[in-house]
Amino acid sequence: MEEVTNSAIKTPDSSEGLSASRIRETRIEKLSALREQGINPYPYKFEKTHNNEGIQQKYQDLPAGEETQDVISVAGRVMAIRNSGMFIDLMDSTGKLQLFSHKENLDEATLALVKQIDIGDFVGATGTIRRTPRGELSVKTQSLQLLSKSLLPLPEKFHGLTDKETRYRQRYLDLIMNEETRDTLRKRSLIISAIRQFFLNKGFLEVETPMLQTLAGGAAAKPFITHHNALDLEMYLRIAPELYLKRLIVGGISEKVFELNRNFRNEGLSPKHNPEFTMIEAYQAYADYHDMMELTEELVSSVAQQVLGTQTINYQGHEISLNRPWKRLTMIEAVKDETGEDFNQIQTREEAHQSAKKLGLETDPAWGWGKILEFIFEEKVEPKLIQPVHIIDYPKETSPLAKVHRSDSRLVERFETRINGWEVANAFSELSDPLDQRARFEAQLKAREAGDEEAHQLDEDYITALEYGMPPTGGLGLGLDRLVMLLTNSPSIRDVIAFPTMRPK
Repeated sequence: MEEVTNSAIKTPDSSEGLSASRIRETRIEKLSALREQGINPYPYKFEKTHNNEGIQQKYQDLPAGEETQDVISVAGRVMAIRNSGMFIDLMDSTGKLQLFSHKENLDEATLALVKQIDIGDFVGATGTIRRTPRGELSVKTQSLQLLSKSLLPLPEKFHGLTDKETRYRQRYLDLIMNEETRDTLRKRSLIISAIRQFFLNKGFLEVETPMLQTLAGGAAAKPFITHHNALDLEMYLRIAPELYLKRLIVGGISEKVFELNRNFRNEGLSPKHNPEFTMIEAYQAYADYHDMMELTEELVSSVAQQVLGTQTINYQGHEISLNRPWKRLTMIEAVKDETGEDFNQIQTREEAHQSAKKLGLETDPAWGWGKILEFIFEEKVEPKLIQPVHIIDYPKETSPLAKVHRSDSRLVERFETRINGWEVANAFSELSDPLDQRARFEAQLKAREAGDEEAHQLDEDYITALEYGMPPTGGLGLGLDRLVMLLTNSPSIRDVIAFPTMRPK
């Protein structure tokens, strides 16, 4: 008897080539016929007793050709049909299991229903467990129920769904057809769960802060702007929760707080950037950026161990060790090591511009010493930092929320963790001096007036909060999407976000 596959060319509807629209018409006709027979193709409930993985594990030692009298009920999506429905591959969220639907075990009504089942349908089956003489664990079906009629054909079985555009736009279809996608997004969930538990175990209090804000603060980024009709007020989607989390430290709700937060930045898309992304931000009173380095290393290495069972990962051909301790390198040292340009000796803006020019880089005349140092680092050094490294001691000019370095007033106590050439984490000894904070914000306002749309706005209420006093505090922000990319060997941020931002067709 001819085998039936789930090809869009050869489907259970016909062995001849049919368009998706014709297949849909045929299935709608089946839908009408089922209803005429008194069968509800979209029932309300099914009592499922086991998942497929559990059955495979429980009966893994059942010999070929043997069967049990254990009665179970399973449910899932039909992924393949063979021998006119005698063999059905049923997929649930845990894996595949075969249904054996033989005429000796089924009444005429159920046999008729089996012939009306299509690939993509959801069905529920009750029966006993047997292993076929060929070794396939199966449910010897005693009863079958249609749980949802699929009207559209699934992609071709043997080639799967490979078109990236379709996979991102129709993630549900990608999940149906690609185990790799299901595994990646499940690991994302496990990673987020492990991160949350890590901070809870460390005594941090999980909190929530506004996603709609009247000022866009806490990061250098261009915000999305919206309008609150009732208040007739322009508002911003959150670019970072930082300033609100530090208000909570001021208020003393806890000496340690964290938020798993969704942020929005109105910027470009790339394999590393999505306008909507997820971060963990954590703040600890009486700590500094050295404590945050230790926390970052422990967090990433322990999550990798918990989710992957190893602290050595392979990312796109690079073997990366997450074992502690990680290298620490000042930005000035990193630039000198790679380019020979020593910003300890380069003191003025003019000298910094000349240094960049010598390296073949064009700079904006408005940039100062610190902005040029960071620009050279990003262009010449950053892509080469494959193994985990903390780049420490950033320019004050580009870091308006960090404390001035205790031994060099041109710098601040800030680090960014780089893995695979990417920024993964950003952390400070948080600026707690309200007068210094006001001066930094005012400098940022001048940058905005000069055309820098990503410069910070002046948040008067945040400065007021600081004037009531904030203890010495270490703060950390870590990008979860990029971390998931690294831990799942995913080449694009779109691979680790269930529904990435895309232009509508």
